[in-house]
Amino acid sequence: MFFSVIIPTYNRRPILAKALLALENQNWEAQYEVIVVDDGSTDDTLAWLTAHRPQLSHVTWVQQHHQGPAAARNLGVAQAQGDTIVFIDSDLVVTPVFLRSHGEKLQAAYAKLGHQKCFTYGRVVNTANFEEPTSEPFKITDRSRAFFATGNVAIAKSWLELAGGFDADFQFYGWEDLELGVRLKSMGLILIPCPSAVGYHWHPPFELKHIPSLIDKEIQRAKMGVLFYQKHPTWEVRLMIQMTWLHRVLWAVLSLGGQLNEHTLAPLMQRLIDRGQSQWAWEISRIFLNQYNVRAVYAAYQEWRLASQR
Repeated sequence: MFFSVIIPTYNRRPILAKALLALENQNWEAQYEVIVVDDGSTDDTLAWLTAHRPQLSHVTWVQQHHQGPAAARNLGVAQAQGDTIVFIDSDLVVTPVFLRSHGEKLQAAYAKLGHQKCFTYGRVVNTANFEEPTSEPFKITDRSRAFFATGNVAIAKSWLELAGGFDADFQFYGWEDLELGVRLKSMGLILIPCPSAVGYHWHPPFELKHIPSLIDKEIQRAKMGVLFYQKHPTWEVRLMIQMTWLHRVLWAVLSLGGQLNEHTLAPLMQRLIDRGQSQWAWEISRIFLNQYNVRAVYAAYQEWRLASQR
């Protein structure tokens, strides 16, 4: 089994450095490569990669103009020499047994099933600890119900090629991996959980100054969610993208009709941040962030319907 680890990145040099050094420290004797696809970064990502080439014996890199993660992953797959693709994000730091865990679980599944129509899905732990990201414990909020998400997944390259790869129409934040997952599921692929393949997803500690960019991200995600629904107009997708009356009622109630928002909740969130409880502040922010998302989903949906009627 020859792994090709594909990592799209955009302006994440500090945490990317940790991610790549962790991948150089793998307890895996088989052949593997790491392909970084720089999606038009404007920081010093490429300069850092060039300067640290001697420390990155498994790493190669390619660059594209900023087109989003879907196009970046497709480019990485096209460059891959391996028969098995591992997708991780550029802010994910893995443990030394990461590749071994995916490899052994895949081989065991192939032997048990008698075919290779499956993929492994590892565990992702969210952390704000930059110095020691792998020290973060697994939390209930880290559980994922996604069928196929590119934060930590290993799959035979042939299945990606048969599915047609990622849809490059998804140029903004969100849904390109789950959309591919819908197609993979329709092809009969089976998800094999691989909890021992752990990746620690780093994000900076939550601060109030992050709120405008988080709101913008929710609006982007909503627009891509409606694109997802255009391609797969099913109830399952409506649930995924929160385009149901249940979600409208849920977040309207939880936000007290919008009265609990980024302004009214700011004093409480700041007190939690000051006490070193930024994770709780982040959880509270999800009340109004989800409300923004649901509103943006319906706005994008109405815009699409009006455009399609012209």
